[in-house]
Amino acid sequence: MRTQRAAVVYNPVKVRLDRVRRAVGEQERAHGWESSRWYETSSEDSGVRAAEDALAGDPTLVIVAGGDGTVRTVAEVVHGTGAPMALLPAGTGNLLARNLGLPLNDVDDAVATAFSGATRAIDVGVAELENETGERRTHLFLVMAGIGLDAEMAENTTALAKKRLGWMAYVAPIARSVIANRLFHLDYRVDAGHVRSTRAHTVIVGNCGTLTGNMLLIPNAKVDDGLLDVVMFRPKGRLGWAGIGTRLTLHGLASRSRFGRNVLGLAPDLKALGYAQGTRFDARFDTPRGIELDGDGFGLVTRARITVRAAALDICTRADAA
Repeated sequence: MRTQRAAVVYNPVKVRLDRVRRAVGEQERAHGWESSRWYETSSEDSGVRAAEDALAGDPTLVIVAGGDGTVRTVAEVVHGTGAPMALLPAGTGNLLARNLGLPLNDVDDAVATAFSGATRAIDVGVAELENETGERRTHLFLVMAGIGLDAEMAENTTALAKKRLGWMAYVAPIARSVIANRLFHLDYRVDAGHVRSTRAHTVIVGNCGTLTGNMLLIPNAKVDDGLLDVVMFRPKGRLGWAGIGTRLTLHGLASRSRFGRNVLGLAPDLKALGYAQGTRFDARFDTPRGIELDGDGFGLVTRARITVRAAALDICTRADAA
């Protein structure tokens, strides 16, 4: 029989390693697994080398202890290999874990889910990016790709502020962006549809729909439906932002019951919020725009093509949630 052994990739800045080692050791003994192998991420490559080293050891399971950025980086290496990933959330947003209903503030529960939970195949977003010099890069994301406010938050919020303030660290950049209300021009296309032009404050392409604080940004987004969901913020002044804030609040409240979801479905479309769904989103910007993937900034781009790889990553979830 194959030896059962986990590989733990951890972000030393985010993780209390003593607590994680204790919890992992307890699960190893309980399930008869060999001692796990441990791989520390480096700021130089955000954890790519650690993930590659972990995968080279042919682990039964790859446990990722860190925030959404660390999870995204490890997933770039692990996806498509058949090795399942488990999450020990230790970041500011922990959005993938939040959308999957995984334990957020309980190391013991999260580690127990990793060793004894079920496995669920989820989609992976692929962002092909081009800057103004023509240089092209390709990166994966699991939660959201954002241009506009999302990218400004990723660029202008320090790691120290996030560590001390949590999600409250984003309040100042959000307020500045809303007050300035600078819209940009883009030409875009969803799947093989017509090329359209618009002005937007923020464009988000989501694989998941829920943000920190359980705010539901994209009601129809599902992590395993083989589709991407696009939302564009197109506010006209303060009234436009008020409408967006009200609608997003209603999304969160309505999502808690079937009746609420039905009522929300009857609400008229809000012009300040535009939604679309498909498997490919192409965009071209007149001036270079910042882009973020799962909370990490990736600089300025003039073009972006975002596609989806369906069921490309196996994630450990609670047994009753798979």
